[in-house]
Amino acid sequence: MAKLHSVVFAIGTLFIGLPANSQTSDAPVRTIPSLDVPRYLGTWYEIAKFPNWFQRKCAANTKAMYSLRAEGTLKVMNSCKMVDGDISEAEGTARQIGAKDSPQLEVRFAPVWLSFLPMVWGDYWVIDLDAQYQVAAVSDPRREYLWILSRTPQLDKRAYDELLQRLQAQQFDIRKLEITPQQTTIKN
Repeated sequence: MAKLHSVVFAIGTLFIGLPANSQTSDAPVRTIPSLDVPRYLGTWYEIAKFPNWFQRKCAANTKAMYSLRAEGTLKVMNSCKMVDGDISEAEGTARQIGAKDSPQLEVRFAPVWLSFLPMVWGDYWVIDLDAQYQVAAVSDPRREYLWILSRTPQLDKRAYDELLQRLQAQQFDIRKLEITPQQTTIKN
């Protein structure tokens, strides 16, 4: 059963780039100025997210692990604990768009033989990142998706609240955010 859920989780991420319920805003989404990919590699825990259909069965402990592949792309390994207690995993590929320090990436969870199709690549824009590469926010140019990520399963409430203020300044509807249960997500 876990294999079936892994396939559904992976297939769901195929559609990350397709339009959903877009937020309307006149201002374009701003990314960080540059991304040092080697510093970004490693494990990131999902602290909160905009609800999306491809993660609907994820109940807790959602995380992503990024590593460098020999050809220069990134291996993305997403996992979460589902409602039934099974662990769902999906392996994908990420690539930078533009310069070597571009904060705009595309992610694909479809099989390699489908990678020529533009629709299997979804936008993964790093829009907020602290100087220590410990807390990040990732979205897309239409504000349809939003993830708040941390290097640890816990995020200090003050750091979280400050990030929310920056996201509001970028015209994100933070009321839509769902906290992702980890060991302890936000501590006071």
